[in-house]
Amino acid sequence: MHSSTLYAALALLPAVLAAPALEKRCTGPGVNQATLSLIESFEGYSATPYSDPSGYPTIGYGHLCSTSSCSEIPYAIPLSDADGQRLLQSDLAVAQNCITNDTGSCVVLNANQYGALVSWAFNVGCGNAASSSLISRLNTCSENTNTVISQELPKWNKSNGQVLAGLTRRRAAEVSLAQTATSAGALPACG
Repeated sequence: MHSSTLYAALALLPAVLAAPALEKRCTGPGVNQATLSLIESFEGYSATPYSDPSGYPTIGYGHLCSTSSCSEIPYAIPLSDADGQRLLQSDLAVAQNCITNDTGSCVVLNANQYGALVSWAFNVGCGNAASSSLISRLNTCSENTNTVISQELPKWNKSNGQVLAGLTRRRAAEVSLAQTATSAGALPACG
């Protein structure tokens, strides 16, 4: 994840956890290797804490920390490659669940479309993804999925109001992944 919205989302966590469960939540499926490779290539890897382009403390493959030393993560620092992968998988599970639960049961995504959206949610945060026009448009189930993705993802190329070339490239790579044909299905995952 890569945005100040993580801090806002963390502030809402106690209220979310205290709220009664109104509907059954579904566990999002894992992503394919193409998605994992895309995320790893854009996030890069650091075994030690660093400041991301927006100035937030980060470690591993884009894991936002709550402290500048990242002392809250459950792994020794510097991260081993194996612990970096474990941390990434844990972070991806959050984004996978967001996309799975924020899209309606009428939304059908193949593994590449799903992976592109998980990469995006991982990067922009679940709150931003959930409230986006991209998710709203998909949930109408009346538009072509690839059209919605190709029109909406490129809009998410800013950090702190500034266009970042890296985000522009990432969104283009996510659109390209989504438009790569595959017969492997991903969503709906629960019925």
